[in-house]
Amino acid sequence: MTDTPVLRIVLADDERMVRTALRVILDAEPGFEVVGEAATGAEAVSVVRAARPDVVLMDVRMPEIDGIRATEQILATLPEPPRIVVVTTFENDAYVYDALRAGASGFLLKRADADQLVQAVRLVATTDSLLFPAAVRALAAEHARARPAPPAWVARLTERESTVLRLMAKGLTNAEIAGLLGVGPATVKTHVASVLAKTGTRDRTQAVIAAYEAGLAADSS
Repeated sequence: MTDTPVLRIVLADDERMVRTALRVILDAEPGFEVVGEAATGAEAVSVVRAARPDVVLMDVRMPEIDGIRATEQILATLPEPPRIVVVTTFENDAYVYDALRAGASGFLLKRADADQLVQAVRLVATTDSLLFPAAVRALAAEHARARPAPPAWVARLTERESTVLRLMAKGLTNAEIAGLLGVGPATVKTHVASVLAKTGTRDRTQAVIAAYEAGLAADSS
């Protein structure tokens, strides 16, 4: 017997074969349990509200409402929302970028192998890491180039807050940032909260996307 909590997962994809394949892989992993499935975006919102999973694997292109709107609704209406990982076919899909802007915690290609899938689910469920591929960084860079000037919030960040935001964009967790800067995790958590307030973002994902768009994360590859 183990005291390790079971990670509860919901699968949202309009293709039954995709959901079945994901369920077979995840249910075979110790400590994972698929607690619900959805074939549309609206159904995904309903299932997540009922099942209260830790992680949602969300397709972006689904009937009724797409994965972007579903992500927004889930994150806006649940007091303790799950981590959402976008699962799609194309890594340069603008829908993926929009889903991450909406607050999804990461991105995974449908062609990812079983080990990558399991690792991604465990990573987003148990840490504050984000799964940002190079393609997403490229899309964000395009948005940054389209801006005539940096957004006003950039000037409101302290030097330490700017550093923390850049490290967040590199994929470091609060604990890793604390170790690098030689401060306690609680101090980093305070800095992150201040960054969210000043950038006007709801969560870590949106703050990192904002950093990319503002050009602050240009050296964070």
